[in-house]
Amino acid sequence: MENTQMIAEYGLPLEVELSTQIYNALQGNVVEEIIKMAKIPFSDNYYRSMLEGHSFKVEEGTLSRYYKIFNEIKEALQFTEPVDFYITGDPSVNAFAIASQEEGEPNIINVNSSLIQLMTDDELRFVIGHEMGHLINKNATLVKLINFVFPHGAPIPITLQYKIRLWQQLSELVADRFGYMAMPNLNVCISAFFKMSSGLDFNKMDMKVEAFLEDNKKRLEYFRNDKGINFATHPINPIRVEALNQFSKSVFFKENGETKEELENGMNDLIEILLKVRNTELDSNMAKFIATAGLIVANSDDNITEEEIEEILSELSVLEIFPKAFLDEIVKNDIVEIFKESIKKLLELSPDTREGMLRYLITIALSDKDISVKEVELIFNIAAAELGYSPVETAQIFSQMIQIDFTPSMSALC
Repeated sequence: MENTQMIAEYGLPLEVELSTQIYNALQGNVVEEIIKMAKIPFSDNYYRSMLEGHSFKVEEGTLSRYYKIFNEIKEALQFTEPVDFYITGDPSVNAFAIASQEEGEPNIINVNSSLIQLMTDDELRFVIGHEMGHLINKNATLVKLINFVFPHGAPIPITLQYKIRLWQQLSELVADRFGYMAMPNLNVCISAFFKMSSGLDFNKMDMKVEAFLEDNKKRLEYFRNDKGINFATHPINPIRVEALNQFSKSVFFKENGETKEELENGMNDLIEILLKVRNTELDSNMAKFIATAGLIVANSDDNITEEEIEEILSELSVLEIFPKAFLDEIVKNDIVEIFKESIKKLLELSPDTREGMLRYLITIALSDKDISVKEVELIFNIAAAELGYSPVETAQIFSQMIQIDFTPSMSALC
């Protein structure tokens, strides 16, 4: 089965969608061609040199046992591209995959020695299957493009930053599925997770799988109830464990298992946890205020411009991974009611947000480089009725922001 067919069958639709969206946003087809023409070397050359010089290459004649295991996984996952396997002396429990840049050149999978020592052969099959899943899914190719466009330390637009993080987390869940396909035994996979997170032996600690899964559900509730947000590139272990648990019960492995639709619904419930970039009532109401206030001010002159929408989405992107979807959902409801309720809540929760709210209203009015009389009148009315500002106070803040942020449009000067 081709890689694209494997991903279509076993992947996550949102991961595929985000991967395409990020690639297109970075103009991948153009940038990659320019990089190729410029003959810019990638880091995989560096890693290959380091591994060849300092690590142990897994060959049939030297490490036949591991060579056999690793290549059995390759066959089980129907991955036909060449792969060089390495073992590196390193105390961290880790493994990684690097996709080849040149056609015919082997991909790389490296396993740290501590992982070899800690894992059983079966647990190792899950780990290697996971890394091979990244190669099948072409994750490393997109990561290289991201790292090229945004070198270390370069600022990434916040919306793109959130989407990249979500894509990375989802790609780990997809890779876990391939790990399970390489070792279709939930007990073994859970034992591997336990060892990686604790450094302890699952069986030696007399841990029961049923008890572990029950405890895992409690941990998930902590994150479902807005008490935790994960900003790492990997999803939290409770999500990974439950995602594999659901995958193992699906029609992919059981004749009367959960249907693909049921599996997708269960995964969507878990993905909801990953979508959060805010976890307070203040953040929730601020997002509602930004959306509604922006739309109300922008529409006060009966002409919502692209610049005004861009400004609203830019502000929302700090609080929402999918700001446009959030804005579209807000439009379906009573905007004025949500607007007034959000202001009331924000002032109750944090009175010092008052000036920030006024400044945001003015920012929307200035964003299209056209300060209309209707927009000004509306802002003065909102400032007085909802925020408690006097006309003089509002005018002073408005004047200050005009001096700082207003630029006349070129069309007005032509």
